[in-house]
Amino acid sequence: MSEDAHRATAAALLPLVGGAPNVTSVAHCMTRLRLGVRNRSLVRDEELKALPAVMGVVEDGSTYQIVLGPGTVARVTPAFKTLLAQARDAAEPEVGSAEWEIGAAEPETAAATAQPPTLQSQTPTPSPAGARPTSTAQPATTSAPPTAAAPTTAPSTSAEHLAAQGAALKARRKARNATPVKLFLRRVANIFVPLIPALIGCGIVAGINGLLTNLGWLPSVVPALTAIASGFMTLIAVFVGYHTAKEFGGTPVLGGAVAAVIVFPGVAHITAFGRHLSPGQGGVLGALAAALLAVQVEKHCRRRIPEALDVLLTPTLTVLVTGLVTLFGLMYVAGAAATAIGAFATWLLAHGGAAAGFLLGGLFLPLVMLGLHQALIPLHATLIQQQGYTVLLPILAMAGAGQVGAALAVYVRLPRNRSVRTTIKSALPAGFLGVGEPLIYGVSLPLGRPFITACLGGAFGGGFIGLFHQLGDTVGATAIGPSGWALFPLVQGNHGIVTTLVVYATGLAVGYLTGFLATYLFGFSKQMRTDLNAPPATPETPEAPESPEAPKTPEPAQAAEVAQAAETAEAPQTAETATVAPAAPSATTRHPPERKDRNVRRGQPP
Repeated sequence: MSEDAHRATAAALLPLVGGAPNVTSVAHCMTRLRLGVRNRSLVRDEELKALPAVMGVVEDGSTYQIVLGPGTVARVTPAFKTLLAQARDAAEPEVGSAEWEIGAAEPETAAATAQPPTLQSQTPTPSPAGARPTSTAQPATTSAPPTAAAPTTAPSTSAEHLAAQGAALKARRKARNATPVKLFLRRVANIFVPLIPALIGCGIVAGINGLLTNLGWLPSVVPALTAIASGFMTLIAVFVGYHTAKEFGGTPVLGGAVAAVIVFPGVAHITAFGRHLSPGQGGVLGALAAALLAVQVEKHCRRRIPEALDVLLTPTLTVLVTGLVTLFGLMYVAGAAATAIGAFATWLLAHGGAAAGFLLGGLFLPLVMLGLHQALIPLHATLIQQQGYTVLLPILAMAGAGQVGAALAVYVRLPRNRSVRTTIKSALPAGFLGVGEPLIYGVSLPLGRPFITACLGGAFGGGFIGLFHQLGDTVGATAIGPSGWALFPLVQGNHGIVTTLVVYATGLAVGYLTGFLATYLFGFSKQMRTDLNAPPATPETPEAPESPEAPKTPEPAQAAEVAQAAETAEAPQTAETATVAPAAPSATTRHPPERKDRNVRRGQPP
C-alpha cells in the first residue's frame, strides 16, 4: 500500500470515529489502531468495518481499536495523527473546546429533539365544507391499525446477523470483565503495548545473531548485533517504570527513575536480607512494583506539600522513598517471584509436556473471553528477560491456528451461505497472521459449536508443542505481540533454528487440521446446517388494511357513472328535483355517489 493510500485510509477513518473533537488519544500496537473516544455513540461501526483496509473493530475498556493488520497500522497511525493535528489547528482556539462539548452532546440533543411522527401528521387534512371532490383525488394513506399482526420472518443467517450476535457477546463480556481486578490487569497490559515494537525488532536481531553464531559467519559482526539485541532488554525495566507511572497517573520520568535503580550496576555492592543484590534482580516485576509505589508516594506528596515547595520536595521524596523501598525490599521479593515463574514454566513443560500444552492451548481463548490473558504479559516479559525467549507464547499461538481451521470448516460446510463465506474470506488473511478477533466475533463465537471445536484445535496444537518440549526440543519466542505466521521470525529454541521452525510449523499444521476436522464433524447439527445453508428469507409485505374513509379509485366503467352523477348534481335543482333519487349505482360503485346524494337531500351543494 502506498503512502497516499495510507493517508486516504486515515482520512476515511477520522470522520467515522466522530471527527477530531471526539478523539482523545491515539496509539497503536502490532495490528490495531487504538483510539480514546469521548462519545462512543458518534463512532459508526458498520461503516468502519466496510472500509477495505479495516479487518475488524474491537472495543476493549476505554479504547476503541481498529484492526488494520501488521505493517499497515504503523503507517496509517502517523497519517491519522497528522490529520488529527491539522483538524484541531484549523479550529479557532476560542471556539474549539465549546465545539468539542457540543459535538459530544449531539446524540443526546438529537434524541431529545427528534419526535416520532404523530397521527395528525399522517392523517390528511379534511376538506372545508362545500369543497367538491374530484375524480383525480388519490386514496388517503393511513397507518395500519394497532391490531394488525406483524409479518413473521425466518431467522437471519447472514454475516450481519452473526456480527450482531458477536457484538452482543462482546458487550456482555465487557460488562462481565469490568471488575476491579480485570480492569487493573488491562491497565498492566497497556504498559507493555508501547514496548512491543522494540521487543520485536530486538528479537529478530537476536535471532539473526544466533543464526550467524551457529553458522560461524561474520564473526566480527556478531558482537555488534549482540549489543543491539541486548541493549533494550538490559534497560527494559526503565521503560516499564516509565509507562507504569504514565498509565496510573504519575509523572512518567519519576517512574523511570526509580525503575533505573534496579538495573544500575552499583547495586552489586548493596546487601539486603544478608545477600548481595545483582543488577536487574526483580526485572520487569520489580520495575512495575517500584513505579506503582512511586505513583502513590507522588500523589500523597502533591496533596500535602505546599505549592511553593512542591517542585522541590515532591520529586525528591518520591525518588528517595521509593528507591530505598526498592533496594531493601522490592528487588528481593520481585527477584524471588521472577525466579519462581521461570522455574515453574520450565518444570511445567518438562514434566507436563503434552498435557500442559493441551490445557494452555485449549484454554487460551476462554481466558481471552474472561479478560485474564493480560496477566500473562508480565510473565512473558519476565521469561524473555531471564531466558532470552518465552516458552509460553508459541503454545498459546496454537489457539489462533485452531480458530483458522474452524473457520475453513465453516466455509466448506456452508456452501450456499454467501454472506458468512464472504466474511471468512476477508478475515482469513488476518487469522493466518495471528489476528483472530474478526473470526472469533464474526464467525465462530456467534455460531457456538465452532468456537468450542476451535479451542479443541488449539489444544491439540499446544499439546504437540508441549510434547516436543518434554522431549527436549524447546520452542520459544523472543518477543510478544505477533502470533501465527508472523511469529516465525521470532521463534527460537535450544536446538538449531531449522529444528525449531519445523516444530513450530508442524504445531500450526496440527492446530489447523484438528480445528478443521473437529468443526467439520461436530461443529454443526443437522438443523444448523439446514438453517444456515437456506437462502435468506424475504419477508412478504402485507397488504395495507382498507381504510373506511379511503375510497378506491373506480374502474373506467364506474368512473363514467360517477361523472354522469356529478353533472346531474351540478345542474340547478329545485326542492322537487332535489328529492329525486339518482340512478342506483352498480354493485361495485362505492361511497362517492352515496355521499353526494346525502348532500343533496340536506339541501347543501355537492
